[in-house]
Amino acid sequence: MIESRSWSNRLFNILNHSLLFLFAFLCVLPLWNVFSVSLSGRAAADGGFVSLFPVNFTIDNYTEIFRAGVVYQAFWISVQRTVIGTFLNLVLVVLTAYPLSKTVKEFKGRNALMGYVLFAMLFSGGLIPWFLVINQLGLINSLWALILPGIVPIWNVILMMNFFRDVPQELDEAAVIDGASHWQKLWYIYLPISIPALATITLFAAVGHWNSWFDGMVLMSNNTQYPLQTFLRTVVVEQNIQSLGIDMSVMEQISNRAVKAATIFVSTVPILLVYPFLQRYFITGIKLGSVKG
Repeated sequence: MIESRSWSNRLFNILNHSLLFLFAFLCVLPLWNVFSVSLSGRAAADGGFVSLFPVNFTIDNYTEIFRAGVVYQAFWISVQRTVIGTFLNLVLVVLTAYPLSKTVKEFKGRNALMGYVLFAMLFSGGLIPWFLVINQLGLINSLWALILPGIVPIWNVILMMNFFRDVPQELDEAAVIDGASHWQKLWYIYLPISIPALATITLFAAVGHWNSWFDGMVLMSNNTQYPLQTFLRTVVVEQNIQSLGIDMSVMEQISNRAVKAATIFVSTVPILLVYPFLQRYFITGIKLGSVKG
């Protein structure tokens, strides 16, 4: 395909890139403002004088929230939840999607299982039954209460199933001729080919676990057991700065607004660090996993 070099095409490219740059800048601007507030002194932060750059630069806000130790605990709970939850999500999504990617001739119960999966995606029991089941299983106030209820994300199953169905049938048939079992085909053929889709659902699962706050608020009765996002909500939304465990004499010297900004930024950094490594697979995985029914 030969790209047009006319002035109208160049003008369109300039305007298009300028608009995309503007949107990107507007998306980054709020986070940058939060970061600047977190590094500003008390008077500037409380007075609303901070815009793009810190005023009266200080790292005391970060020093105090980490010295208190409560953020470490919430951070560690979120890390455990994200790592364990994402791993289990990935394993169960692959094990569910593989048989669903087969034809009815290869897997006779395929249509029944697919119907069950679609029904579960479209309908749920509701919040109260969800809580009662978790309570009856004795999972309240445990890490597993945050992981097990969403252990099989069905939308990811459908993405993975469609990706598996896109694997060339010739590869599958060649493996069968060589005597490969389903486990061997899955491990040596399907998974290596499916790296973009695996990266995509890994990103979905990790971001979902890391950003989830509601289940922590409902299923944990003590704020010392909150994951980071639930703990962040108590600080930012409920204005409960005391939950940070910072000494009150110190709180008189630093800004509540700057402390909240520092807590927000700390909770955001891990995903910002992970996303660039998976971004190159993200679009490919979405495109290839969504074109078949």
